[in-house]
Order: sequence, then C-alpha cells, then structure tokens
Amino acid sequence: MTPSDEPGKTAGPRKTDEPGAAAGPRTGRPRRRRVRAGAPLPLLVPAVLGLVFLVLPLLALLIRAPWRGMPSLLTSTEVWQALQLSLLCATAATAVSLVVGVPLAWLLARVEFPGRGLVRALVTLPLVLPPVVGGVALLMALGRNGVVGRFLDSWFGVTLPFTTPGVILAEAFVAMPFLVISVEGTLRAADPRYEEAATTLGASRFTAFRRVTLPLIAPGIAAGAVLAWARALGEFGATITFAGNFPGRTQTMPLAVYLALQNDPESAIALSLVLLAVSIAVLAGLRDRWMTAS
Repeated sequence: MTPSDEPGKTAGPRKTDEPGAAAGPRTGRPRRRRVRAGAPLPLLVPAVLGLVFLVLPLLALLIRAPWRGMPSLLTSTEVWQALQLSLLCATAATAVSLVVGVPLAWLLARVEFPGRGLVRALVTLPLVLPPVVGGVALLMALGRNGVVGRFLDSWFGVTLPFTTPGVILAEAFVAMPFLVISVEGTLRAADPRYEEAATTLGASRFTAFRRVTLPLIAPGIAAGAVLAWARALGEFGATITFAGNFPGRTQTMPLAVYLALQNDPESAIALSLVLLAVSIAVLAGLRDRWMTAS
C-alpha cells in the first residue's frame, strides 16, 4: 500500500521533470522563467550609438520646430493643398493596391505555376528599386511616348505624366509590394482546408475566397493597407520624376517639404512634423505586430 493510500495521509505535490513547467496560480499555464543578464560592453556601446543615431534627428526636428507659428504655417493655402492632395492620392493608391494586390497575393500563396519565384521577385522589386528609377520606368512605360502610353494618348487621349492620376500610379507602384507581402504571409499562415471544404460543399473558388478566406485574412489585409497607405503618403522620388511638382495638381507633402526647405525652413519643419505624426500613428496602429515583446 502506497503512502497516499494510508488513512490520514495525503499525497504530496508531484514534481515535474521539466524545469519551468510549474503551473501558474490560476491560469494553469507553465511559468516562463525570465533570464536577466547584463549586456557585454562591446555590444552595449554600439547598440546605444545606433539608438542615438536613429533617435537624435527626430529629437532635433522636435526641438527646432516653430511651435508658436505652427497653426499659421499648417493653415496656409500651399500647405493645405499639399496635405489634401497627399491624403487623396495616398488613399486612391491604397485602393488600387487593394483591388489588384490582394488577388496577386492570393495567386502567389495558393496557386502553383512555373516561374512563381520569379514573379514574386518582380513583385517585391520596387521595395529595393530606387524610387527615381521607378519614376523613370513609369515614364518609359506610361509616358506620352512610352511603350503603352503612346497608345493611351493616340487611341483614348489619356495622358498620365504630370497629372494627379500620375501621382496615384507612382504611389501605387512603390506601395503595392508592402500590401502583397503582408497579405501573402497571412494567406500562407491561414489553413487552406477551410477553403477546400467550402469548395467540396459546392461553393465556387471565388465564393470560397470571398466568404471564407477574406474574413480569415482580414487583419493581414488591414495591416498591409495601412503600410501601403503610409508608404504612398511619403513617396517622393517616383512622384517627382513621373508626375512633377505642380502646386495644387501634383505637389504632395514630401514635395512641399523639399520645396519649402529651400525658401521657408520653418514650413518645411512643420510639414515634416505632420508626416512624422502620421508615421507614429501607423506604428501605433500596428503595435500588435511590431511593438509587443515576444
């Protein structure tokens, strides 16, 4: 007879074989042991230098900001036109990216076809391509004498360079890869068996995508759309090369910052703070992905 079977005696707590596997007081989950160790000096010094290098310019922008004259600077006609145009074009570019980028991400994640790796590389190429080169490429393709632009001009009378639609296309060109990568990663993490089960029950592939897959990947689509919108809002090189810098028509916020820096540095700082606030808001919106400790 074991000690636990003897009357008046209770069995003691069992010891687990795995370290750190003791259950928590209420949740029953294993306790996570946190190891605290001091950082070695050869790693700590360059880490601090890197942090200072990244944060110091932002602090300098806040220190040198003309806070007293900020309301008048941000409410001027030129600044307001650039802000409105930036918000409009960034939103339209994100919409274009959603319409064509989500199906493209689904194609890369769900369909096996020859050359899929090459297609993925071409989709992500604008991420590493200099934006000015992207603007030149858009001119060669969609310009008045471009490969496709000449037919748009002669057949339909459509001219895209140096117009507001040209700004939207330039921003969509550099922003769409962010959306595609985010959505493709979410699709690869999602279980495809739900979609397959819907097709076995009689739903078409498009119906299964619309009714089953889209709700599953909605957070990834939202995150990709926010990233694409922020990238489109801050685009400079492709926009100025393909669409020019015409106030009220193609002059977005980054272009207004560049122009104001030559004549009115205080306005340039004020516009930069607006873009900085937008970037912080984007990071705050994506805090569950990037700002939480693992």
